[in-house]
Amino acid sequence: MQNNPNGPYDDVFNNLAKIVEDIVKNMPENQHARIVGYTIITRQPSSDDPRVYHFEPPEDDDDIPYEVIESDDRIFITAAIPAEPKNAPYADIEADSVRIVVDDKSVTVMLESPVDRIHSYYRLHRGVLDITLKKRKTPTPGNFL
Repeated sequence: MQNNPNGPYDDVFNNLAKIVEDIVKNMPENQHARIVGYTIITRQPSSDDPRVYHFEPPEDDDDIPYEVIESDDRIFITAAIPAEPKNAPYADIEADSVRIVVDDKSVTVMLESPVDRIHSYYRLHRGVLDITLKKRKTPTPGNFL
């Protein structure tokens, strides 16, 4: 995959990910450790620290593990995809939820903020499904969308 020419830190982030992966591989009891994926947000919300939501591990081994990170204007969902799925995994993005589908398994992520489906997208890369959702602006008095 080609790096973004406007993102001068892409190589640094890729190298950092490889370093973290090597560290985890060399940890004691590394067979239980796994990296679901990563999202690096370089712009922080001006008014607030970024919010990170960690979810408990799936109750059932057949569930799809995921995590959600939210900023002022975006929601990021990262899901681990099982090795060698039979069909291409995908994300069904709705205004108030996202359904992640891998073969005969699916998980629905309910969203606290409505999202703009047109400007939201997902990408599958190396067993990680990265979903980027643009929050819909809420109208304020005198501001019509």
